[in-house]
Amino acid sequence: MAIFSVYVVNKAGGLIYQLDHYAPRSDTEKTFSFPLDLVLRPRDERVVVAFGQRDGIRGIKFVVLADPRQAGIDALLRKIYEIYSDFALKNPFYSLEMPIRCELFDQNLKLALEVAEKAGPFGPGS
Repeated sequence: MAIFSVYVVNKAGGLIYQLDHYAPRSDTEKTFSFPLDLVLRPRDERVVVAFGQRDGIRGIKFVVLADPRQAGIDALLRKIYEIYSDFALKNPFYSLEMPIRCELFDQNLKLALEVAEKAGPFGPGS
């Protein structure tokens, strides 16, 4: 399973935090010249990205883009909300509606994403 990205959006709709957690790495680089030698073929596949959202305090929205087979997205959103409350809001240098630049928030969010990918849903007290 994979969690691709986490976004935090303020009540005005501005992006105040973005984390690209899963970025596939390309081993080779391809350059193109005109005319392009690409052929696009439609494929009948299901959606590969799920969308989860949790309304936070005062209109802050937490958004997670993940694989649809990823379990426990709602619990992960609650955990992200808890991390935001603990490490961003309690930071004396952070003010609401401003971009989140807190190292402890980054570290704990990355740890929560790794735990969610490995273990699935968060249990009580995690």
